[in-house]
Amino acid sequence: MREGVEAWLRAAAERVHAEAPALTALDQAIGDGDHGINLDRGFAAIVAMLDDRPAPVDGTTDAAATADLLRQVGKTLISKVGGASGPLYGTAFLRGAGAIAAADGASPAAAFVAALEAAAGGIAGLGKATEGEATMLDALFPAARAARTSLDGGGDLATVTAAARDAAAAGATATIPMLATKGRASYLGERSVGHQDPGATSSALLLTVLADAAATGSADSAAASA
Repeated sequence: MREGVEAWLRAAAERVHAEAPALTALDQAIGDGDHGINLDRGFAAIVAMLDDRPAPVDGTTDAAATADLLRQVGKTLISKVGGASGPLYGTAFLRGAGAIAAADGASPAAAFVAALEAAAGGIAGLGKATEGEATMLDALFPAARAARTSLDGGGDLATVTAAARDAAAAGATATIPMLATKGRASYLGERSVGHQDPGATSSALLLTVLADAAATGSADSAAASA
């Protein structure tokens, strides 16, 4: 699981870098205009942290190693990213780390769902926000529900992450007609309507990269066992 998470983070850094101008353009319409820039800086710092990070100590469980990695990611984002993105995404990774540590022994799919639910809850608590306010939670809460439903139906990691990806993408699009009532966009009032939320968009992007990584991992496993 730890190696898969690290691969996802590196792939996410590349995707965030490529999409940074588009994310910034979304934010320029309704916010500070720095979402893509800040997130790109944060994921570049994550990659640097991964490059310098020592291997886990012998005897460390995979869940413990994964949780420790995600804690370092959260701390990196909080310390390196300006604006709201750093604290919000940093909190998401810290809460996700705690959920994975608590789920030691669970399947990768179950650990992912627990982490996603904890991440969304952490963001909601920090931002004092909920769904329907044109924030990243409009992508993350639907993603968490879809992932839980898929898991309860017997879905494996690839299936569960795909469900989260699709729900997050739909949730991000659903922010376009919403009136923003939280964050910088709320200052615009009715003028915030008609704009897709950049945080919801980046959340959906990260889950898309994760689902792609999970699908590739499943394909690799199937090929190895054939």
